[in-house]
Amino acid sequence: MREIDARGLSCPEPLMLTAEAIKSDNSPVKVFVTEPHQKTNVEKFAKDHGKKTTVEEIEDGFAVVIE
Repeated sequence: MREIDARGLSCPEPLMLTAEAIKSDNSPVKVFVTEPHQKTNVEKFAKDHGKKTTVEEIEDGFAVVIE
């Protein structure tokens, strides 16, 4: 599973990194973000591209797994 650490980055960087990861291959991707709105944006982006997401709240933000 590829991991993208977007914690502390400003929008739209988390979405840009997510888009690049989804395009590069079909393996699952775990995206770490800090803010709730970033989590929501990554989830929506993934779902708009036909992917399933699961979210885990972690100590310093959220981990969004995209499959």
